[in-house]
Amino acid sequence: MRRPLQVTLLVLSGLGLLQASLFTDLCLRYVKPGMRPLLILSGFVLLALGIMEAVAREGRKGRGDEHEQHGGPAHGAGPHDDQGGHHGHDHSAVPRVAWLLLFPALSLLFYAPPALGAYTAARQPAKAVPEQDSFDPLPRTSPLPITLTDFTTRVQQDRSLAIKGRTVEMSGLVTPVSGGGSWDLTRIIISCCAADAQSVKVRIYGSSVPPANTWVSVTGNWHPGGRLGTRSAPVALDSQTVKKIQRPSNGYQDALPFPSD
Repeated sequence: MRRPLQVTLLVLSGLGLLQASLFTDLCLRYVKPGMRPLLILSGFVLLALGIMEAVAREGRKGRGDEHEQHGGPAHGAGPHDDQGGHHGHDHSAVPRVAWLLLFPALSLLFYAPPALGAYTAARQPAKAVPEQDSFDPLPRTSPLPITLTDFTTRVQQDRSLAIKGRTVEMSGLVTPVSGGGSWDLTRIIISCCAADAQSVKVRIYGSSVPPANTWVSVTGNWHPGGRLGTRSAPVALDSQTVKKIQRPSNGYQDALPFPSD
């Protein structure tokens, strides 16, 4: 890889990071919001390195041309830089495989990969929820806004059966399941970036299957089965309403649904 291309790669990578993290919200497809300042800083560092290398290269080129005009050999030339010797061998050159780095740099600028969705969620088991010994009383609000994790915990661990008969409201993306007749309401959770993504799922009954990756708000009641308050109870909901919503800004968190208009 020639030095001009190295400069181009640094500048493109810096611009791509700034495009994804400073000028748009694309970075939130791949990392948690807390990582955004680091991406912005990295973009500026890469851009500055590219500019500095370009300026330094022009300076070296100018000094070499000036030296040649005065009748001397080009800067850095030695007695063996003739027809034989070591002429033409640049041992500091970057391997050709480094050209492949251009593709992710260009993709950040011109084609950003989509956010994780139903394809990812359908291919991984539901995230295990933590054990909980005691539970606070549920608010009397109806429908009761609740996260998918809290709903799962209440269904399978709350021996007071507080969730029984309650109308709850949750939001997430649609993940189709094989067999039809039901689908999974899903939240994909990341701790740092898309590489450590895990899914929380609630099976939905009683409605037609919306298109995959659609973000929806669902109200309904626990779908009876097994013994409520134990692991035998299904994490499922008999839906009453299914409403399409915009993807929230906290799409990689298991958050409460936004208040209904």
